Amino acid sequence: MVKPLQASRRLDETGRTEIILLTEPRSEQCDRAKEILHYLSAEFELSVTEVPLVSDEGRSLAIEHAILTAPGLLVDGVLFSYGKVDENRLRMTLASIRPIGG
Repeated sequence: MVKPLQASRRLDETGRTEIILLTEPRSEQCDRAKEILHYLSAEFELSVTEVPLVSDEGRSLAIEHAILTAPGLLVDGVLFSYGKVDENRLRMTLASIRPIGG
């Protein structure tokens, strides 16, 4: 499921875009999301935090953002998607937050 994301200019203290990835063990979709974030980290300055969905923090984030299935992906604290991550849409969103070379 993909939800609309309002572009934000909020960056962490290092100037990186904050990404939180909620994951489940042995999940092909979670593994694919990690690969996508790895590729995109070569293009964008990202601060990626992986949070297990079964942890207290993971359950709290899932409830707060109505994440129904892993992986859940938050960009600068805003729900980007849950379930399958669309690499092209994520790339465009990241570019709108912080243009490459910007």
